[in-house]
Amino acid sequence: MKREKKEQVVQSVTEKVSRSQGIYLTEFQGLSVSRMSELRNEFRKAGVEYRVVKNTLVKKALGDLAGADRLAGALKNTTGVAFGYDDPIAPARVIKKFSKDNESLKFKMAAIDGVVFEADQLGVLSEMLTKTENIGRAAGIINNVIASVPMVMNAVMRDLVSVVDQVGKQKQ
Repeated sequence: MKREKKEQVVQSVTEKVSRSQGIYLTEFQGLSVSRMSELRNEFRKAGVEYRVVKNTLVKKALGDLAGADRLAGALKNTTGVAFGYDDPIAPARVIKKFSKDNESLKFKMAAIDGVVFEADQLGVLSEMLTKTENIGRAAGIINNVIASVPMVMNAVMRDLVSVVDQVGKQKQ
């Protein structure tokens, strides 16, 4: 690969890294072409971009990313990079599901918002809630709190009226 082509690849990967919320490194050595196509299709369905890039070019592209030094240690053998743009957890779910039937696909590492996850943490990652699910839960909790405010206010007012009534009876 010529130098200018390498620079284009680094620039492209750098742009993808800056746009993504989650970056996942996988090893795919031994995966057949048809299985690799299946994997790419699964990623595409989940809104994830998957690229195979030379390790040295990925190292350069990671540059200033928080945790890049730790990720660089995983850049050995064949490396595929999954970029999760809208949902940082989607790549973990695809990798976990696909690797059950395809032992050739191995999860190496991931970085989500500067937090690095090691190879043994794929299960934890794949079970995390998405941002939309977290927002929905928070909205539900807030809605329940707001709905209970009138009942609490009524109870306080009822208790206040009862106290004032008791004080009035005692003074008579």
